Amino acid sequence: MSHAAHSVSASTVIKPARLLSHSATLWFVVAAAGHFAFLVYIVGFYWLLIAGGGAAGLADTHLPGGFVDGDALGNAAVIAHLLLAAIVIGGGPLQLVPAVRERFPAFHRWLGRSYVTAAVVSSIAGLYMIWTRGTAGGLANAVGITLDGILILVFAAIAVRYAIARNIVRHRRWAMRLFMVASGVWFFRIGLMGWVVLTGGAGIDFETFTGPFLTFWGFGQYLLPLAVLELYFRAQQSTDGRLKVATSVVLLVCTLAMGIGIFAATAGMWLPRIT
Repeated sequence: MSHAAHSVSASTVIKPARLLSHSATLWFVVAAAGHFAFLVYIVGFYWLLIAGGGAAGLADTHLPGGFVDGDALGNAAVIAHLLLAAIVIGGGPLQLVPAVRERFPAFHRWLGRSYVTAAVVSSIAGLYMIWTRGTAGGLANAVGITLDGILILVFAAIAVRYAIARNIVRHRRWAMRLFMVASGVWFFRIGLMGWVVLTGGAGIDFETFTGPFLTFWGFGQYLLPLAVLELYFRAQQSTDGRLKVATSVVLLVCTLAMGIGIFAATAGMWLPRIT
């Protein structure tokens, strides 16, 4: 093969790889910004209510069963879920930043332990809340959230196992999977608001908070991000430039949809409640 031909061949391999890398980076930057907006809402709304009146401060919120007089265990579960959610939402993106891992390894390990602990405890508290106090959306939504909670527990255990074994490659992959399922509550909100903006709320009965879209999204909120992540892993390892380009397009479309949902959720749900 001539030098010129070799250069052309190399460029066709490098360009799709760079496109995939840049697309993934853009997705992450937008997701991190959206997580930060949600974090501000959690702290600026729920934390302030809890600080002002404990669990009783949640009595008049839209949170299903946010406060039940006399149910100390249930109220404690609600508070734990909301307080730890800030660590999950705020700490998740930080754990995935390469510069943080490389320059501040001790902080990365400390935050990782805090993140996993918060995700596990918050998930258990959330499962308790759902099956003792119910949730909006009926049985289908309850089952979807339950499956998400189970995946959080399983993925957290596997990620910790590989971290202890110093298998960093597999640890990072399972940590990314954990990030996707632990962020399910965030994906649900931006997906819902993005759908409302794009379709006017097709497939949603807002009075009962049920409907075909909500049934689908109750599972899709974490299964779809997981599927895209697995596609990214496969494309990253593949030498097929076409797969890398196709995956890049998928990531860019997801980023655009995610951006619409983040804007809609921030402007329509989060900011109005803290301003």
